[in-house]
Amino acid sequence: MQETWRWFGPSDPITLQQVAQAGATGIVTSLHHIATGDLWPLDEILKRKAEIEAAGLEWSVVESVPLHNNIKLRKDNYLELLDNYRQTLINLGEAGVHTVCYNFMPVVDWTRTNLNYRLKSDARALRFEMSDFIAYDVYMLQRPGAEGDYSAEQLAKAKQRFEELTEEEQALLERNIIAGLPGGEGSYSRETIQQAIAEFIALGTEGYRENLFAFLRDIVPAAEQAGVEMCIHPDDPPFSLFGLPRVVSTEDDANAILTAVPSPSNGLTMCAGSFGARGDNDLVRMIRRFGERIYFVHLRNVKREADGSFYESDHLDGDNDMIGIMNALLDEEGRRSQEGGRSIPMRPDHGHLLAAEVDKPGTNPGYSYGGRMKSLAELRGALHVLQSMRRQ
Repeated sequence: MQETWRWFGPSDPITLQQVAQAGATGIVTSLHHIATGDLWPLDEILKRKAEIEAAGLEWSVVESVPLHNNIKLRKDNYLELLDNYRQTLINLGEAGVHTVCYNFMPVVDWTRTNLNYRLKSDARALRFEMSDFIAYDVYMLQRPGAEGDYSAEQLAKAKQRFEELTEEEQALLERNIIAGLPGGEGSYSRETIQQAIAEFIALGTEGYRENLFAFLRDIVPAAEQAGVEMCIHPDDPPFSLFGLPRVVSTEDDANAILTAVPSPSNGLTMCAGSFGARGDNDLVRMIRRFGERIYFVHLRNVKREADGSFYESDHLDGDNDMIGIMNALLDEEGRRSQEGGRSIPMRPDHGHLLAAEVDKPGTNPGYSYGGRMKSLAELRGALHVLQSMRRQ
């Protein structure tokens, strides 16, 4: 597997030189300065690519070309936005960037309630706490009908949790949930998120799933023309938030997406942390089933709790079978190598915040330097052992 690193462009506090020193050879990035829905001009793509290559690195994956809500809802100017998306894919292919990770999460992108969860080691991790989320949804946001989405036990725990929160803690929880996290697409106020939620709930799960299939039918021909492999990222977390439809959460969801548009340009991002936040997703089985359509990998581990809460654990110490996951991916790479295919780009995802960076300003939640460098080194060591065993 190719070792890659997510980089947020020139404004990222981590430099390309630091990325190279961590041992990665590929960069995963986006043109964050271009507004969602706008066309990516070829010259802007080439400029970013040249910057990466000047550091001795390769632009391996675009993460992501974000989708405007009007495309997801198929309303207003969505046809114009689709034209922009198609031309962006063609421009990326012309520039020699051929893998595009994207997501179809409605309203909120990846979501956590605590960005500074203290571990026993005193390192800090990202956490999704179900009671905190319900407390926000029901008692702070006061979303109409929210109570009906939760059990009496869940509501009682959330009410107790809400009453324990100070005003400062409530404000922090709200910022964590709706103000936008690194790589996410924008932020909301209470008023604007209520409006957006209502629009997507009105579609229902099957209506929203059909909108995803329609989007794929619209853009996959352009991706094929450009030689671009689209790889959808799973929902994070992989279950409904705010009563919203979620359509990329399970093995069945993945199969439906790949079956709806059976093109090599329609593929998956295997995010072990996102799919793995559900105990009923067998990641090793999913890799073996969908391997030929997996074009990008996020290696991340989680510790799950019975109520749906989870936190992001050490990469080799969580509820996901990381060694089994890597073994299955190496099997797929072996199959591809026999057909002249290239290696699968992977990146360590959401490293812990270690002591040297705890109070360092500007560190993006989940994207510290030391934590990801530690994770990459652990994954690299495990991969070397697995590859060595295969040569014996």
